[in-house]
Order: sequence, then C-alpha cells, then structure tokens
Amino acid sequence: MKPCSFEYVKAESLEHALAVLVEHGDEAKILAGGQSLVPAMNFRLAQPAVLVDLNGVGALSGIERVDGMVQVGAMTRQRSAERSSVLSAHVPLVTETMPFIAHAQIRNRGTFGGSIAHADPSAELPAISVALSATLQVTSSRGSRSIAASDFYVDLLTTALEADEILVRVDLPIAVPGSGFAFAEVSRRHGDYALVGVAASVQCDASGVCQQARVSLLSVGPGPVLSTSCAAALIGERPTTRTIADAAAATASDDIDPEGDIHASARFRRHLARVLVERTLTRAFARAAVSAGAAEQA
Repeated sequence: MKPCSFEYVKAESLEHALAVLVEHGDEAKILAGGQSLVPAMNFRLAQPAVLVDLNGVGALSGIERVDGMVQVGAMTRQRSAERSSVLSAHVPLVTETMPFIAHAQIRNRGTFGGSIAHADPSAELPAISVALSATLQVTSSRGSRSIAASDFYVDLLTTALEADEILVRVDLPIAVPGSGFAFAEVSRRHGDYALVGVAASVQCDASGVCQQARVSLLSVGPGPVLSTSCAAALIGERPTTRTIADAAAATASDDIDPEGDIHASARFRRHLARVLVERTLTRAFARAAVSAGAAEQA
C-alpha cells in the first residue's frame, strides 16, 4: 500500500516547525528519521494530514558533554550515537546497546530522539532512557519543560508529549565511579524486534553494597517497564549470586505482564526476562566493581 495524501512542510527552523504544529494540531506529525513513521504511513496505520520534516534543522543534532550530563540532540542519527567517543566514555550503556537496534542501514537514518518519541514497546532506546534516568527536554510555542524518562511513556505508542510539543534533546547522566551497566536481548534473528530485552544500571559504594539499581525491560508491556521489585531486592545488599537470582525472579514474577503472540508465549517471555535480568545484573555489578577499583587507584 501507499500512504494517504498529505501536505509536506520542510521546517526551516525549530520555531517554524512549532508554528506548523500550532496551526494543525493533532493532524500534523513530525518526521525525524522516518524509519518507523514512513512504514506506518505506507500501511495506513498512520494518516497525518501534514508531515513536518525536521531534517533541515541542524540545531537539533549533536552530542556534547555539559557538566554532569551528556546531551544528545533529538535529531542525532543513531549511527552517530553508536560511534560517539563522548558516549562511549561517559554513558557506556548507550554504546553497548546501539548495535542491537535494527540494522546499520536503519541506524544511518534513524534518530536518537525519534525512537524515544515513537515509544515502541519493543524499542531499545526507550528502555535505556528509563534505566539511565534520562531527562527529556521538550519545547513548544508556549515554552519548554523537562520530563523524566520514567514519566514520559504513558501507554502503547503514547507519550507525555502534547500535540504542539517537540522532543529536542535527551540528557543522559554521566557514569560515576562504582557504577556499572549492561544490556541484553533475545530476538529470532539479529535486527528483528526483541522477544525480550533488558537494560541494567547499578551503582555500589566502596564496600560493594548496592546503592542504586535500575532495570528496564522491553517487549514485556505497553512501554518500557522499570522493575521496582528488582531495586527493592538489591539496594542495601551485596550483589551475590543468590541476591541477583532472587531479584531476577522477582522481576519476572511481579513486575511484568507480557502477552503471548506468534513469536513467543507469555510464559516464555517471563522465562527470558528472568534469565536476561540475571545476566545483565551479573555483568553490570562486575563492571561496577572494576569502576570502583579504578577510582580508588586513581
């Protein structure tokens, strides 16, 4: 199929794009990388009357360290994020996760902010934004505001963005000494949507006791799912093999409610969630120990 007819507007600036959104409201859609929106339009699952193209707005791209954050412009290509030395040095979970996203051809066009704003429950970037406690900067003709990633995802393909707002930047906290990260997913083939994916971010004190644990799962709910049971089982404890296994079991039994489909049953998804949480936490805590040791030697 081909998309319904629509009006195309190439935004000359952010202000121009915002003005078009004010004029057309819910009938307008933002075009970033187009790797999700264009296929949806071709199948007529999305039928915007107006398409607002942000690809000419260079101010929305770029990766920069500012104080305790790495700021990623919403229109930054996923491939650029994958290859960024700033991200690999300061937010290694992003670097580890990027190769799991679709294929290189998709990442060449897909944008960092576009994936987050699209909010596909099987997408990797929404999950890691929650695991990293990212802050999403959005703006409209009415002004700007910040939204915590954990508050951004409302329901299936639905976010806290208003019709006249645009996601302009993603702020990612810089990794501190004693922190560790890991990502893993299982898919039928590389590049397919994951049956289950897990992003883990942990932090331990100098004695090895867990001070923070954020585990976010994808493909097990209408959006990224933050495991509160996992955090409750780990914070204040030493990350032993038993403690990690118990936390993973609690996540799979208490925090997710996956649906079965032609690719995997709900029971199998729960099993994958437990296994992947245990694996990612084990790697994340091992990296946290290395990070803490390196900080002491420094």
